[in-house]
Amino acid sequence: MFSHKKLRDDFSKFFEETNHKLVPAIPLVPQNDPTTLFTGSGMQQLVPYLLGEIHPLGKRLYNIQPCFRSQDILEIGDNRHTTFFEMMGNWSLGDYFKKEQLRWFWQFLTEVLGFDKKRLYVTVFAGDQKNNLAPDEESKKIWLDLGVEESHIFSYGPEKNWWSRAGVPDNMPEGEPGGPDSEVFYDFGEGLKLHENSSFKDHKCHPNCDCGRFMEIGNSVFMQFKKTSSGFQELPSKNVDFGGGLERILAALNNNPDVFLTDVYLPIIKSLEKTLFKSYEKEDDKRKMRVIADHLKGAVFLIKTGVYPSNKERGYYLRRLLRRITVKTYQLKGKTVEAKDLFAAVEEIVNIYQGIYFESKDLDEIKNVVKDEIDRFNKTLNKGLQILSKIEKPDGKQVFDLYQSYGFPKELTEELLKEKGLNFDQKQFDQEFEKHRQLSRTASAGMFKGGLADHSEKTLRYHTATHLLHQALFDVLGENVRQEGSHITGERLRFDFFSSIKPGDSDIQRIEAIINEKINQGLNVNFVLMPKNEAYKIGAKSFFREKYPDTVKVYYIGESIDNAYSKEFCGGPHVKNTKEIGKIKIYKFEKIGANIYRIYAK
Repeated sequence: MFSHKKLRDDFSKFFEETNHKLVPAIPLVPQNDPTTLFTGSGMQQLVPYLLGEIHPLGKRLYNIQPCFRSQDILEIGDNRHTTFFEMMGNWSLGDYFKKEQLRWFWQFLTEVLGFDKKRLYVTVFAGDQKNNLAPDEESKKIWLDLGVEESHIFSYGPEKNWWSRAGVPDNMPEGEPGGPDSEVFYDFGEGLKLHENSSFKDHKCHPNCDCGRFMEIGNSVFMQFKKTSSGFQELPSKNVDFGGGLERILAALNNNPDVFLTDVYLPIIKSLEKTLFKSYEKEDDKRKMRVIADHLKGAVFLIKTGVYPSNKERGYYLRRLLRRITVKTYQLKGKTVEAKDLFAAVEEIVNIYQGIYFESKDLDEIKNVVKDEIDRFNKTLNKGLQILSKIEKPDGKQVFDLYQSYGFPKELTEELLKEKGLNFDQKQFDQEFEKHRQLSRTASAGMFKGGLADHSEKTLRYHTATHLLHQALFDVLGENVRQEGSHITGERLRFDFFSSIKPGDSDIQRIEAIINEKINQGLNVNFVLMPKNEAYKIGAKSFFREKYPDTVKVYYIGESIDNAYSKEFCGGPHVKNTKEIGKIKIYKFEKIGANIYRIYAK
């Protein structure tokens, strides 16, 4: 079995040898990005630089980024969807373009990883006549020159092979960059029969038909156009944004389309088999075990990032993962779940990523959070079972209410009802479910845009204000302050911090007064690029959960870096002068954990 550690090493070594610099991965909870709850892609932290800002590490970059996509929760159970995944990426910021990118990726796949060329298929942009965008013949020629057979090259329109933050060309606003992309797919073979009992033998398959035969393992995006009032024009500086899923590449390397049989999941699956006395080979159990394995991994990573179960924002998604785990485990056991049933699997997750993302000392905190939530949900679960036991004439709405209020999946309710000889209206359930899905999409549309790096005037003002707040906390509470996270919207800023001293009302008033004093002084806001060690020596503050490269961007508020009021590691952007911020009012202050506090300001 090809190991994830070897894949990491091979990827890093290859791009180091092609003069790329490692960009440290950012936490799953991104800092100072009001557009998303979680880091959902490798390029998320690089949006400002893809739009023209100078990156401190230069023009050639690469990394392996942990990601979490909450919108995929209901998709889990098949052979390839996961909420947590890792994205291997490389970027050119106005340096190389299509020829180098496609050649390097092909070389990495075929020479370094040893993929059989006959198993690889590629796709290119077919063009868009409506927007006068020509087919990407350049990429097709490059692939042919690299030895890809023409029968293995497929062309698709903008729905499949075009990328912009707004989607297809028709949806792009003026000034928005975008461009064609080229994907590489692995072919698992014509005779393969997937776990879903679907066979694609004798079918006319193509890479994007989603039948299961092909799996996308990498996508090179070429940002070469900008939309204008008169159409699309070429950008003077063109960028490359590549992403390849680590788990999917591993599956392809092992010639098995089930990502849960790679070494980043298999130890978890085996642990569940042993603890729950179930077999992954049994189809009904397999889907449940995939949900448990995926959700538990996602939960462990979120807890490590500092997320705790709640009914709001990030905490809601962690709670939802842990409750779905509890229900699926209940289904497999047939009785009440105990947290210890899952502790061995938690240990396997930490072991898999030991030295990469976790240390052994992380285990106790993770287990405590898992146990608290499972114990709490068991009370809710039992209440839901009591309600279900009293239903004599079930309808689809009742089944959906149990799903929505108590976390009961439809199949569990259906199974328990059948034991009583009862059925429900499936169409009514589907209608209620779709109604809820549409409401959720509408409600989340403004907040979960996927990290599109909002640079609006209000956001820049709040972003700069967090730097003033951070320093003011040190001024009033002393050096024991530690930033725990921040979240900005267009309407307010929220700042979480640790302090061994409990702030009183007078402390909060002093903090607010200091911030407004610095705003009224009209201090300039600038940045310098400097070695990380030097930045620490001059007192620049950083977010302790984040890893930083050897060269960093330090934003400072004041006349010079030497006498600045605030110095902080940050990618930006910010206002030019503090007077642009306007008066700040702290309108809410609360304790949210042991020595952890939260400030809201606007």
